[in-house]
Amino acid sequence: MQTLRALVRADEMWLALLSGIVGIFGGLGVVVINAVTLLMHQRLFDLAPGQGLSESASINPLRAFGVPVLGGAVLGVSMWALSRLRPHNLVDPVEANALYGGRLSLWDSIVVAVQTAWSNGVGASVGMEAGYAQFGAGVASWLGQRFRLRRSDLRVLVGAGTAAAIGGAFNAPLCGAFYGIELIIGVYSITTLPFVVIAALAGTLTVEALGAGTPPLHVTLPSMVPSATYIIVLLEGVASGLVGIAIMRGVTMIEAGFRRSGIPFWARPALGGAVVGLLGCLSPKALSSGHSALHANLNVVYPFLVVLGIMLIKSVASAFSIGSGFRGGLFFASLFLGAMFGKVFAGLAGVLPFFPHMPTGFYAVIGMSAVATAIVGGPMTMTFLALESTRSFGVTISVLAASIAATITVRRLFGYSFATWRFHLRGEQIRSAVDIGWVKALTVERMMRRATVTVHSAMSLEAFRQEVPLGATQRVIVTGDMAHYAGIVYPPEAFIVTGEGRRLSDILHHEDHFLLPGMTVKEALAAFESAEADALAVLDGPETRQVVGLLTEQYALRRYNEELDRRRRELSGE
Repeated sequence: MQTLRALVRADEMWLALLSGIVGIFGGLGVVVINAVTLLMHQRLFDLAPGQGLSESASINPLRAFGVPVLGGAVLGVSMWALSRLRPHNLVDPVEANALYGGRLSLWDSIVVAVQTAWSNGVGASVGMEAGYAQFGAGVASWLGQRFRLRRSDLRVLVGAGTAAAIGGAFNAPLCGAFYGIELIIGVYSITTLPFVVIAALAGTLTVEALGAGTPPLHVTLPSMVPSATYIIVLLEGVASGLVGIAIMRGVTMIEAGFRRSGIPFWARPALGGAVVGLLGCLSPKALSSGHSALHANLNVVYPFLVVLGIMLIKSVASAFSIGSGFRGGLFFASLFLGAMFGKVFAGLAGVLPFFPHMPTGFYAVIGMSAVATAIVGGPMTMTFLALESTRSFGVTISVLAASIAATITVRRLFGYSFATWRFHLRGEQIRSAVDIGWVKALTVERMMRRATVTVHSAMSLEAFRQEVPLGATQRVIVTGDMAHYAGIVYPPEAFIVTGEGRRLSDILHHEDHFLLPGMTVKEALAAFESAEADALAVLDGPETRQVVGLLTEQYALRRYNEELDRRRRELSGE
């Protein structure tokens, strides 16, 4: 094993092989999770073999209402029991790569995958990508830690695991690869691309070999897109961004409402299931992720009010599912929501006299990709998904334009994707999967120099001049009664100030400015700027005020720049 570890760390060919193995496991995870949820749908909702839940014309009302409620109750109780056994937040791949260098618990990842499969299986309107990606990332992180990969390589392998899962789920390896790069790794680099693509291909081929591949979308699309159409395509992209913001805000509002209500968190999924069940009685399209409905109904032309109603029902069902505590994401659901919004937009665009007539399916595919981009992020991910799902290059260019417009709209008006917005609500400063964990690890305690010499504030300047000759040191930390921090003095100033009875307390600086050991390098640099100081004392706490060390701004900047340069070299492969 030690020899294998050395080979993987030293030779990229072995890391590429490890990426392929991760891809196979990611694909197997997709097959198993899909099989479990399909079986649950058939047994719990009395479906015919091969029939998707959300594509069904109707569901027995007792099952449509009862299954989500009872399933939510079981999930809530199990989550309560799990919180007693493991009282910590489950880390997802984005958070792991941003803060922890790709370190994930395999057990926690399996728990998330099981909870996602259960939530979807009982009809909650949640996406399966959370389970797929979590399992693929968990396996990748577990293997990477066994091989003791470097931090940068482990982050790439985690991205590769999610790429394999998403690529296999959609039968779209390019989509999976860019999902891993844009959303999980956070930065595109030529040195990371091969490993992510290898895993995505391995995951996709594994799913296909087991006969579980997703078929392409059957939709009527134009053979070419006139140039004049791009104006309305961009308008649809902007509108899709606004829809995405509204959905994300809606989920947050419902979550906040449940928290303020005082309802125990273990009871919330059952209440959310009741709302989803009632909507499922109106239309089965409100149930599950909507993936089967997307494939079955994308090319169907509905009356304007009908498609608007379906979109609203699905939006409410998704918001209550996630807001009440069901486990899952919004990727799959956002594709169906986006397709429905595209059809709504097509109805509005049809009355405009200045633009060429385009089939409804064209606007549906653009809406599908643009709304998903607005919610999930990753414009290239959704662009490649459209390309691999429709096999239409001309429409793909339009999808890219709309996705970019949606991305800019969301970044300008909202600033977060769904995943990073939830981190923001938790108080985490995560705007993407870019590695910022090293900033938190580079603390004042790691950079400071231990304080060995201090003087008392009551010491006279004359005594200080004798004890600290000019040129012996640049600064001296001063303490008061009970060794509490009092400030900093500069020896040259002590030689300039004259007068009988003058003491160090007369020339103290930065009495109220200090650092704490747990501060990050960024917080320390901000403190230096605020205090207009080139060095500050490090105290054990603001109440106890015991001096533990000293840190200079120059050294903090040097360490910060060294770490930045190290990350740059890792990205460029130097």
